Amino acid sequence: MEIRELNRLKVVLAEKKRTNKWLAEQLGKDQTTISKWCTNANQPDLASLMQIAKLLDVELSDLVRFEEFKKEL
Repeated sequence: MEIRELNRLKVVLAEKKRTNKWLAEQLGKDQTTISKWCTNANQPDLASLMQIAKLLDVELSDLVRFEEFKKEL
């Protein structure tokens, strides 16, 4: 099964000098969940993405790789 990189969460966390642990604490989620999001094994839902964007002070579009969606169209 191919894992596609649909989100840029790992990159944006690094740019903002934040950790998976920090994000997990802010969202009230398990660190394993955040890790799966960062490796693109699972994807956060839209509500979570919106919370993450607000916490990291970025645009929602900064967290998503739109070119991956365009390839399927």
